[in-house]
Amino acid sequence: MFYKLITRNSARSRKENGLFFASLLVSIIAFYIILALPRQDVMTFLGKMESQAVDRLFQMIPLFFGMTLLILFFLVYYAGQFQLERRRHEFGVYLMMGMRRPKLFLLLLAEDFRSSLLSLAVGLPAAVLLSELISLTTARIVGMGIVGHRFTLSLTAVLWTVLGFLAIKLGAFLLLSGRIAGQELGALLSDAPKGARRRFSATVYVISFILGVFFLAAAYTMAIQGLSWYNLKKMGATLLLGFSGTMLLFFGLGSAIGFLVNHTGRNRRLHTFTFRQIQENIVLRSGSLAVSSLLLLAALCCLGAGAAVSGYFNRDSNVFSLFGKTDSHILDYTFPEYQEGAETLRQIESNDLGACFSQLFEINLGHIRTGDGQQGDFTMESVLEALEQAEASQDRDVLLNNLGYAVHPYLISLSGYNHLLSLAELPALTLAENEAAVYMNHEDSTPGRLELMNEILEKRPAVTLDRETFYLTGTVQTLNLVTDRAISLSFALIVPDQVFARYTQGDYSTYLNAVLNPELLRSRSLMNAIMDMNERLDEAGLEYESYLQNMGRKLFYAVAAGYLTVYLTVIFLIIANTVMGVQFLMSQQKSGRRYKTLIRLGASYELLCRCAGKQLNWYFGLPIAVAVISSLFGIRSLLTGILGYLTTATAIELMGVSATMIFLLVVVESVYIAAARRSACRYLLTLMTPEREE
Repeated sequence: MFYKLITRNSARSRKENGLFFASLLVSIIAFYIILALPRQDVMTFLGKMESQAVDRLFQMIPLFFGMTLLILFFLVYYAGQFQLERRRHEFGVYLMMGMRRPKLFLLLLAEDFRSSLLSLAVGLPAAVLLSELISLTTARIVGMGIVGHRFTLSLTAVLWTVLGFLAIKLGAFLLLSGRIAGQELGALLSDAPKGARRRFSATVYVISFILGVFFLAAAYTMAIQGLSWYNLKKMGATLLLGFSGTMLLFFGLGSAIGFLVNHTGRNRRLHTFTFRQIQENIVLRSGSLAVSSLLLLAALCCLGAGAAVSGYFNRDSNVFSLFGKTDSHILDYTFPEYQEGAETLRQIESNDLGACFSQLFEINLGHIRTGDGQQGDFTMESVLEALEQAEASQDRDVLLNNLGYAVHPYLISLSGYNHLLSLAELPALTLAENEAAVYMNHEDSTPGRLELMNEILEKRPAVTLDRETFYLTGTVQTLNLVTDRAISLSFALIVPDQVFARYTQGDYSTYLNAVLNPELLRSRSLMNAIMDMNERLDEAGLEYESYLQNMGRKLFYAVAAGYLTVYLTVIFLIIANTVMGVQFLMSQQKSGRRYKTLIRLGASYELLCRCAGKQLNWYFGLPIAVAVISSLFGIRSLLTGILGYLTTATAIELMGVSATMIFLLVVVESVYIAAARRSACRYLLTLMTPEREE
């Protein structure tokens, strides 16, 4: 009998608190996925390429896990308090029928433990499946041939997920059960007092609303102008203004709801009742609604900024092509040569590695030297003057600033760069002895800057190179000179080989680029082929950089931004939605007598459901609307702080990605509102049955 009571009560609690149960399932899934991150295919790959950065990321995971456990503990405590308060009368009846308090404690503990085990039984398999799906999807996006995929089950992640979840559930239960156990029988059997809050005059609410809007506008201005990142004081001022503005705005929303009650829809059925309920809920719970809105704002900023940052770091790679601009994979290896001659090439041949590469060619770089070996001067007044005369823009200002410091640029030999163009299937450059082409790092070459520079190059501006006149021609060149980031030139000149030899005076650096033989890639992934080649190159004692190092670094930023921000987004969404959902259902049950009165007056079930639906739309919609508006400014500020200076074109592209993520979260919120509406209607259905009063 005792076991049947546990089973029945546990099933009833899950049915009546379906939203909370679903939130716990999502939490379990999020816990496992973040803890199992080290076993993901992409992270295994990155561990071989960027071991230091990956190790730091793995060290941060326990901190994120512990922080979210603490936050979810308070959520479980709050939701559990609502559930136990709703069953106060039931507990009193148990005690009246002779059940001892220790047995009541054991009953509640067994119910909670059974529900927790069921949550884990459903959540863990779903988490493993979803983790594998994410791993497979990521591997396919990155390239199955690069990363590969294998099924993994992280027992460590399973263990810590179970222990962490049970710990917060048990801790919250012990605190809550202590409150119930300490109450007298009469207190349990009586209805809980409805709680009241002091009401202020309409003027107070109006002033609060206006101040809230003013504070939020000030915070938005500081955020969008980038002032928040100047120093800690300005950041603190921005956050304080945003927090205070949100709290004041929601506190003053009661006046706006009152205006709607008095001036709209008076002839609609239950219009006044609906908005009076909304006004009461907002006034009584303005603080928690404001906090929920801030949590939703945090979720929107995490996902929006995380997706944009992830795309930004991969905008020029073939991993993701979010911006329609890709830097194709050309080179597999680069060997630095600091000695004269082809010493590295001889080492490759002596270790029987020559057949492993289909292409081996040199890229030479050096500074301008005078006849006595001193560093020569370079001036390009005509280019700077042309830029100054161009239409004012951020791209123009950046170019003026960067080129103003380009007084000792690198020279690049034409033959080596033409070999790169040939591999990229692009036309070769043809330069006369008094001509030079401009090279700019592709990471600094936004479309606006390229267009502006190419317009200037069309006029063949004259420049001075060690007191000799040269003419800049062609278009800006942006191909990567090597596989990794050892060379990052914001500005350089490509010149014919004889000119390069004359001006460098033999003082230059040589990089030997290599492309793997296609025969090595048959029936195997690129990663495996390069990893095997790395072992052979290590045995030969050769210093090298590989394509996977460059790709791994970009992937690390993408994964770190992606996984962690999505994890935080899920946690913030769970907390905000569960708090709002539980509060609304609690308020609805406390207003049960009002609904019963409406039923006696002839209100139908469908009419009451529409009334509850409108209340839910307003109750959830206001925090969501404020969060969405604030997120547009918050995400823009985060992008400025994380990525630094952004051009208008880049900012528009990144905000486009963020806007898509915001839209997806709004869709998720609409699904949650629909689920809350079903729960509210289910409760209203229980009130339709007339009760016998004696």
